[in-house]
Amino acid sequence: MKIIICGAGQVGWQIARHLAIEKNDVTVVDNNAELVARATDTLDVQGVAGFASYPDVLDRAGARDADMIIAATHSDEVNMVTCQVAHSVFSIPRKVARLRSQAYLTAIYSDLYRRDHMPIDVVISPEREVAEAALRRLAAPAAFDIQAFLGGKAQLIGIDLDEDCPVINTPLRQLTDLFSTLRAIVVGVRRDGRLFAPDPDDQLFAHDQIYLFCHAEDLNRALEIFGKTNKKQERVVIIGGGNVGLAVARALENRTERVRAKIIEKSRKVAERAADTLERTIVLNGDGMDNGLLEEAGIDRADAVLAVTDDDKTNILASVRAKAAGADMAICLINDPTLSSLMSTLKIDAYINPRATTVSSILRHIRHGRVREVYSIGDAEAEVIEAQVLSTSPIAGQQIRDIDFPEGVRVGVILKGEVVVRPTGSTRIEEGDIITIFSMADDVPEVERLLQVSIDFF
Repeated sequence: MKIIICGAGQVGWQIARHLAIEKNDVTVVDNNAELVARATDTLDVQGVAGFASYPDVLDRAGARDADMIIAATHSDEVNMVTCQVAHSVFSIPRKVARLRSQAYLTAIYSDLYRRDHMPIDVVISPEREVAEAALRRLAAPAAFDIQAFLGGKAQLIGIDLDEDCPVINTPLRQLTDLFSTLRAIVVGVRRDGRLFAPDPDDQLFAHDQIYLFCHAEDLNRALEIFGKTNKKQERVVIIGGGNVGLAVARALENRTERVRAKIIEKSRKVAERAADTLERTIVLNGDGMDNGLLEEAGIDRADAVLAVTDDDKTNILASVRAKAAGADMAICLINDPTLSSLMSTLKIDAYINPRATTVSSILRHIRHGRVREVYSIGDAEAEVIEAQVLSTSPIAGQQIRDIDFPEGVRVGVILKGEVVVRPTGSTRIEEGDIITIFSMADDVPEVERLLQVSIDFF
């Protein structure tokens, strides 16, 4: 598949990395020649330096026979014009644009992106993706990561194992025997900073971070087995009243159960906009790291603090200060993935990486055939893929134990009809089943081959 990626920043680079690993023909375009050089030097991609919206630049990038263009520059307007040029001049079949401004995302203006207007097939909003990720974290405070699969019937959750976890030092095979009715399976473990797919004989140790697939109805039981409890979030303090904080507060206001939310925003103008937009949320104008203001917001009684300003250091320090002041839980927005290793040391309960959420969203629309969902884990270390099994797939009709999955691949839960099944070696994969698979990044191409969702369906 021939793909042009416009924008060689963090998101563009990660998308290029994913697609290059999968042996796609990728060209990266950016007006910053240094970023283009970084991409071509570190990835198996081609590069063109120039403005992505210029027809001659796209022409040099191979737009005449491209299958897809992904416009992920820092400018909404450049991304929109790039898609227009890609459509009108080069007839590129599929166009994906990242748009940040909420003014472009209002539902009543959705006709703007019709083929005869501004032809964009998929619009990605980083702020909306991050807000949704934050709401998922609030819904499962005991987990550091959570993502829904199988139409909400199953959850992938990330859990930190504490010293008092009841099942540490227990082989995974034995866990399956002990909790035979629990529809859950451990698919990934991060130990000493290294992520891997565990074997049935592997044990879990204190301070491991595990990724667990479970039936949505078994979520609370699964958390209890691993020594966690899901406490209801009734008081939430949001530090940062920009697009992300505003979206979270608005969603909390729309919930049926009452949540008392407060926003702390440093910019008076942004704070006034939030106050005008929201109905029940209290908005305080000031510095989210100010102890007096945190005290005024009732930080000592807060069930959760969500730090979502546009500055990583502010978010980290505000989260640490909020926890020290008595907040039960702190969720932190960080753009720099190298800071994620500090989270457990600083006692920050969960973090959101906007780059990872945006990459996951874009990958979901790049995957073709019967792939329904893609979720990127960590710093693009692994992917979780949800796909429907086709009759032509090599795995159709086979028992899991007989399928030659790569070493870094584990099958999560399977949807057979309307029934969610925890897989065992004897589980037979049938045509029409919807399967979730945890795969280390290097093994994704082989997973796609086994699912038959690669070039045959483009």
